[in-house]
Amino acid sequence: MLLLFISVFLLIIRFSSVVLNYFPAFRPKTGIRIESNQLSQVLIDGKNLGKTPFQKEDLPDGDHLVEVDGTSGSWQGYVKLNGGTLAVVNRELAATEASSSGEVITLEKGKGAVVVSTPLGTDVSIDGKSVGKTPLTVPALSTGEHLFVLSHPNYLNRSVRAAEADGYALNLNVDLAISEADFTQVPSVVVPPTPQVTVKQTPTGFLNVRDTASLNGNIVEKASAGDTLTLVEEQGDWDKVRLTDGKEGYVAVQYLQKKTQ
Repeated sequence: MLLLFISVFLLIIRFSSVVLNYFPAFRPKTGIRIESNQLSQVLIDGKNLGKTPFQKEDLPDGDHLVEVDGTSGSWQGYVKLNGGTLAVVNRELAATEASSSGEVITLEKGKGAVVVSTPLGTDVSIDGKSVGKTPLTVPALSTGEHLFVLSHPNYLNRSVRAAEADGYALNLNVDLAISEADFTQVPSVVVPPTPQVTVKQTPTGFLNVRDTASLNGNIVEKASAGDTLTLVEEQGDWDKVRLTDGKEGYVAVQYLQKKTQ
């Protein structure tokens, strides 16, 4: 399927702003677009492929480890590529992780949007309307461009423009940077810990991780009893989790035990 994915990012930075415009052409292939605020080396699955701005449109579907190495900072994370879509990675690299920011935007079959962030509990507004705190699922969005604004006390606001494509759901994973003022006012900033869960004992000795929140979903991985998983989103009888290798999927909540912090 040929898909046009147009993303326009407006990065809100103290005293200034940067506008990045992406207008990829229609493509039948799966690809990724990577931008950064400085000339950076791009590695995908451990292979050095070039420098930012970078675009590659013949990658296989699935999870890929992406690394962006600049002169004053670096970032790495897993990005899930879905057939016929273009994933977008944008990073504002800095000397420390706390002062860095950026987002990863992908599309997958479905509707609406899923917004996750660092830190958790970030306020989200869409087109000027407050919709809740991260991690957040928006059941439906109209086709076309939308403005997502994320804000959290002690962090710089971040604004992302992304287009909802008919038949596809937007996935936004956004990292906020701690504001300059807070670096001078407090000796240290405690980032809320990421919630984790432990896999309980199951009748089979393992727990299936599926691509959808349903017993009909395809099994993408298996977790063993006692494994610690990162909780991404709660959805009633199912939780979306992230495994240690970066893969994400859904598991039955009855076999999970929340870890106390």
